[in-house]
Amino acid sequence: MNQLCLYVFLFSSTALYAQTGDYDLVIRNGRVLDGNGNPWIRADVAIKNGRFVLIGKVDGRGRREIDATGKYVSPGWIDMLDQSGGSLLRNGLGESKLRMGVTTGIAGEAGTPVAADKLPEYFADLEKGGISMNFGTSYNESQARVEVLGYAAREPNAEELARMQSIMETAMKNGAFGMTTALIYPPGSYANTAELIAMAKAAAKYGGIYSTHMRGEGAELVQSIDEAIKIGEQGGLPVEIFHLKAAYEPGWGKLMVEAGKRIDGARARGLDVAADMYLYTAGGTSLDAVIPSWAHEGGTGALLKRLEDPDVRARLKKETQTGSPGWWNLIEASGGWSHVILASSPNEDDRRFIGKSIAAIAEETGKDGPDTAYDLVLRGKDRCGAIYFMMSEADIETAVKFTWVSLGSDSAAMNPRPGESQSLGHPRAYGNFPRLIAAYVRDKHVITLEDAIRKLSSWPATRMRLANRGSIKEGMWADVVIFDLARIQDRSTYQQPTLPPDGIDYVLVNGQVVIEQGKHSGAKPGQVLYGPGRRQ
Repeated sequence: MNQLCLYVFLFSSTALYAQTGDYDLVIRNGRVLDGNGNPWIRADVAIKNGRFVLIGKVDGRGRREIDATGKYVSPGWIDMLDQSGGSLLRNGLGESKLRMGVTTGIAGEAGTPVAADKLPEYFADLEKGGISMNFGTSYNESQARVEVLGYAAREPNAEELARMQSIMETAMKNGAFGMTTALIYPPGSYANTAELIAMAKAAAKYGGIYSTHMRGEGAELVQSIDEAIKIGEQGGLPVEIFHLKAAYEPGWGKLMVEAGKRIDGARARGLDVAADMYLYTAGGTSLDAVIPSWAHEGGTGALLKRLEDPDVRARLKKETQTGSPGWWNLIEASGGWSHVILASSPNEDDRRFIGKSIAAIAEETGKDGPDTAYDLVLRGKDRCGAIYFMMSEADIETAVKFTWVSLGSDSAAMNPRPGESQSLGHPRAYGNFPRLIAAYVRDKHVITLEDAIRKLSSWPATRMRLANRGSIKEGMWADVVIFDLARIQDRSTYQQPTLPPDGIDYVLVNGQVVIEQGKHSGAKPGQVLYGPGRRQ
């Protein structure tokens, strides 16, 4: 075939493709944001076989067409701190995530629901049951630690450390994205820096990333960042700092600025360091976080037994004032018991206290703050949740402008139904992603819309080496959010945390509509995403 004939053949084939309209779906007349920080363009977007095949003027027709006139068409949004490892296995719909535009979740702060050698079966179960969003996970260092050391608060010896490294390598070969830590929670808090560097080296062999809930996010924020950077630098892998925050009132306005300088400095030295965040002034975790780390040694049963001992309580109370090695004092970070709110309890009698501060519950029951918290933990068998008001809005605005910041909800995918009993929860689970656009783009003008979409899509995709995701470009997987800038609004609050957002009209995952006008379609086109070290 000569050059002219080849040209005519290719031109004719393209024209025929357009004329037959052999597209699965075409989005018409939208303001298309490519996800890379570029200004929007008015264009049609054609999708076939789960991927973008044409962006521009689409003459052919799709089997399904969506009119996006006046709306923005964005790549799907990526949750860098997802907690859906267990919830998607129980129910793959992932409704709370998808309704706020999240099409991909990267989990693992709390580890994986199964041991490292069982990850292939776990991933196969997700694929068999079907998931509506894309999902991948990292593996927590403490999982390997517990498998070898139990809940002992000591260093591993050389043989034990080698076994722990082997477990981490197994997780990486079975598809984990990297190694995580949660260093304020026992038994993760028992690991020293040298141990974490050694374990990071095992993950680094397989191209892993180190993602960390640092040892402290209050007065010790900068020192904790320094430790994370050291682990990444000496372990030989990138560093992702989970839910970046300055949770210490005396340091508001100063600590976050210094944290930014530390990370910028590390990046200037050639270290791959970045962070994610949620956009609220309160954090949420278990109530037992107010108890110093040493009291957790041996696990839940040992903790509950200690809480029954008056002498132990006396020591714990003293340490809420003086501090305790290896423990981040959340009471101090929150400015006292009046800023610690009970969010959930499995104890029937204690549910009447949900939504009240520990200080208010203490006054109502005639006890002091520490005993009130310890009693709640004891009666709830260490399964009580709490909300801690620790951050300032000004620091959030400072952090969201850092170029290397993405978003993480720190929450699991949920599927609430009317009439179901809900714990207090945290609004980030339903509102974090639309809040970036509604509050920090449209209302406060802290960042531009183009940069917000970059933070939600191409930047986290690049960060996690997600091939063919995060941008609207021919050949990429067609994860899409169609939203109305004037109407987009997070509605979840601390009092009503499960209210879904407004203004997100359509969400597509791998080319299929999963959310349409706020309703889940029931489709499960999500894919399990695997880390770079996976060995099939």
